[in-house]
Amino acid sequence: MYSGLLIVLLPFFLGYLFRLKDKKWLDRINFLLSLCVYLILFVMGISLAQLDNLGNHFQTIIYSTSIVFICTFGMNFFALACIDIFLPWRSHNTNQQLPSRWKMILESLQICLALISGFLIGLIPINIFHYASHVSEIVLIILLFIVGIQLRSNGMTLKQILINKIGLMTTAVVCSSALLGGILSALILDMPLKNGLALSSSFGWYSLSGILMTETHGPLIGSIAFFNDLLRELIAVLLIPSLIHRYRITALGLCGATSMDFTLPILQKGGGPSMVPAAIVQGFILSLLVPILLTLFNY
Repeated sequence: MYSGLLIVLLPFFLGYLFRLKDKKWLDRINFLLSLCVYLILFVMGISLAQLDNLGNHFQTIIYSTSIVFICTFGMNFFALACIDIFLPWRSHNTNQQLPSRWKMILESLQICLALISGFLIGLIPINIFHYASHVSEIVLIILLFIVGIQLRSNGMTLKQILINKIGLMTTAVVCSSALLGGILSALILDMPLKNGLALSSSFGWYSLSGILMTETHGPLIGSIAFFNDLLRELIAVLLIPSLIHRYRITALGLCGATSMDFTLPILQKGGGPSMVPAAIVQGFILSLLVPILLTLFNY
């Protein structure tokens, strides 16, 4: 367990030692991160294509993903809504126009093309595909190193994190309720509790959850993790515009780890400037927790 944790966390924290201020370098880092994500998903698709009896596996993926998503996202929604009802977060309304939710959904769906492309190419019988897992491990290390750089370059200090009560509260609620949902899904699917907890502890970070679960449990479980997190991102994008004005905590919490990057623009424009610090704190802490929790629950 400790060696696996070290492999995941070492590149992450090594990257965190570097802080970039030059916008050109930050753009290059973001571009490289996108390449890593697409490459990882491409390799996942190849691994999925190597499975025997694919028809039954696809049925399992669809059914299991639905159960895991309903349990984890549903528990998140219920817990966050209770906080919104009893401890509402009031703020001035904003008249800014929200980004097109359909455009954001299309951007999310684009990543599926990498997985589908890898799957189709993986159907071709080529011996080199047996090395796909080794390639994914190398790319994963690079990805974690880059994510560490990104987090450090956001400029969030420990003081800013600790004093943002809303961000800390939503993080605690999202994390605890998702894990409860993971336990529930494990009981329904008759799988080990550790598997259910692992599937529920990525909070929307589909690239990392997919590859770590694939390496530990195979492409079947890895695909369930990936599609569960992707579905979370898509549903969050759909729900944020409807929730952001009256249920701000719910809108923020449903974004999970994506609240400091992908869903941040829609949170900012819908919830106003006061939403940004809490969103970054939540995304920052959850991004730190994901590799730790996934590693702990996978060993």
